[in-house]
Amino acid sequence: MIKRILQHFAARVLTAGLSFAVVWLTARYLGAAGRGEVSLFFTDMSGLVLLAGLVGGSSLIYLVPRRNVWHLLLPAYGWAAVVSGGGAAAVALLRPVSPSYVLHLAAVTLVQVLLSINVFLLLGRQRERAYNVLTTAQAALLAGALVVAFGPLEWPSVTAYYYANYVAYGVPWLLSTALLLRLPDAWRSRPAGYERAQRRAAARELARHSRGAQLSNLLAFANYRFGYYAVAYLADARSLGILSVGVALAEAIWLIPRSTALIQYVALVNAPDKRAQTYAAFRGSRLTLLATAVAVAVLAAVPAAWLAAVFGPDFGAARSVILALAPGILINGAGMQASAYFSGTARYGVNNRAALLGLAVTVPLCLWLVPKLGMVGAAVGMSASYTASVGYLVWHYRRALGTEWRDLLPGCGDVQWAYGKVMGGEV
Repeated sequence: MIKRILQHFAARVLTAGLSFAVVWLTARYLGAAGRGEVSLFFTDMSGLVLLAGLVGGSSLIYLVPRRNVWHLLLPAYGWAAVVSGGGAAAVALLRPVSPSYVLHLAAVTLVQVLLSINVFLLLGRQRERAYNVLTTAQAALLAGALVVAFGPLEWPSVTAYYYANYVAYGVPWLLSTALLLRLPDAWRSRPAGYERAQRRAAARELARHSRGAQLSNLLAFANYRFGYYAVAYLADARSLGILSVGVALAEAIWLIPRSTALIQYVALVNAPDKRAQTYAAFRGSRLTLLATAVAVAVLAAVPAAWLAAVFGPDFGAARSVILALAPGILINGAGMQASAYFSGTARYGVNNRAALLGLAVTVPLCLWLVPKLGMVGAAVGMSASYTASVGYLVWHYRRALGTEWRDLLPGCGDVQWAYGKVMGGEV
């Protein structure tokens, strides 16, 4: 598993580097206000993607080892189309946006959701290499399309960002569809009546699992991004742009714990003995926590002058955002293993209650602090939310497994073990 985690982590590092390039390009060429518009569009799109996951999402990974791919894909695709169109229209009703914004939001969301459905199905069948290649290709295409738009085409506008997303999600979607067609699942191998019954059963099971799993994701998204909307409404687009850069840099660190949690989640849903699989993953989780702490310390040490030199004069202020977020980034990274365990064992209620607790913390704090501290107040609210959620998750995680605190925290023995594996050529 350590080898698989490292392979997945390497892909995520490359993807994070490409995502950093997108942040840099939009910050340098569009300025703080333009970066704020881009981040608000991306936030709207991410929310709709999560709503689309109410029939689909990560539950596809859980179900596809036991179900026909095509029985799961069709209801997920249908729901994606409904949410993309209806959700974009709802955004237009909630706040003043242009018709072109609504159309781009609906179309980009749909293509992104279709791609995510395909890659989750491939990952659930343990096609991890295909998953890594497709997600990396998406990030590379987005960065490459922006380079062409902002450079040779001399088109430094938010509209160029919209069209770059069509390329970034559309091409990998076509490739992933071709890979799905190569799976052994037959489109229709039994009598028509039997197939209809199987499709209906798969759709019901998908909706039931997705509601539980995706509710926690929706609540977590609200925890992560409520501060964006608070800054957009209570401050200005410039502050939102600076906040988004600080958050993007800080959350990039999560590629470390997310890589571990995702591989362990896939292993858990395919393992006959869930508890034994979780205990086997403890060492990887402890090393992940240690690596996350080192990354947070390095990022917090980056001076404001460097941020201004890289992203532009306006973005030196992002350092205060990073410092306010640093404790929450570390704490939430530590909680991802626990969240993956409860998802992998279909105990979605624990994750939902943890996320709801975090939301109950972040909403009043952001509404109180943003008018006083601006974007830093939003970052403080996010950190407080992560602390509350992870505290609840880890308490239940320890109760479920009967572990001691020392089983969850890294020590010298873990470092020595990892060093020996690397030096011995086993990893």
